Amino acid sequence: MPDVDTTMHEVELKHGPFGPAITKPIARTRRAVDERSLFKVYMGIDPEGRRKRELETVQRAAHLALSVPEVLATGTGEDGSWTVFGMLPGVPCGVRTGRAIEGYLGHVLNLTHRLHRSSASLAPGLGWENRHGRFVPQHRFLLDQFSPRCRLRPWWEAKALQPLESHPVVHLHGDLKPEHLLVDDDRVHVVDWEASARGPVVVDYTDVVFHLVRDLLYEGVPPKDVPVGLMMRLPFSGPVLAWRLLLWLDRRRPEDIDRVTAREVGRLTAEEQAPAAYAALARTVSLLRAVGVPR
Repeated sequence: MPDVDTTMHEVELKHGPFGPAITKPIARTRRAVDERSLFKVYMGIDPEGRRKRELETVQRAAHLALSVPEVLATGTGEDGSWTVFGMLPGVPCGVRTGRAIEGYLGHVLNLTHRLHRSSASLAPGLGWENRHGRFVPQHRFLLDQFSPRCRLRPWWEAKALQPLESHPVVHLHGDLKPEHLLVDDDRVHVVDWEASARGPVVVDYTDVVFHLVRDLLYEGVPPKDVPVGLMMRLPFSGPVLAWRLLLWLDRRRPEDIDRVTAREVGRLTAEEQAPAAYAALARTVSLLRAVGVPR
């Protein structure tokens, strides 16, 4: 593990200089001018916890023969919690055509075949490292990711997720969006592991579907043209799909969680057929986009 006491001046001398910052709600990144490294500052929700989770998970993922970024330096300081990663080659997966979507989903399935390893010793939680403490059921682990005001909404029933207790606990990436899979000829490199967790496999697959539907809609694709048929290759859960929609809204502006109705949440939760659920998700997200919910 790189020395956490490395100063930012030493980082700039050794791995920089770095270019302009790209700022998102939960992270600020800067690429080195020579394109060999990436400086990442964790922001928003639990920055130090996310830094530690990403470092631990990258190390363990490498042992699964997954191609992950090298950690060059890491620490905390005036800039907050930060890590410098080595840059990996390749281009992000695309979703602009049906063929590109099929390729992306194929890469997801190939990756998760190696990634989703269960063990009797695994317990649900954030990161890949089991921590000592009280056992948290799978459904409670998911609900605990909501803010208190969202978790206590009367139209969300915790029992909807309780069937997940029969699912094995596996290692999850937690954010398998297209830009986190870099295709380099016949290799795929996997980046951004800060959302890694332990839970049911359907959580990773639902996240893939949600990002795909949302991103296509925010790029102007009409709901009726979202290729829901291509997503049938992935495991499905209506309650987890509803949970993922609410998690997105909960992390947008405070008022955005009020823009979804109990009827819409209930419809997704109760739906047992993936095509109908994905079509309903597309219509709901399209309406949320139309009233100004940010991507």
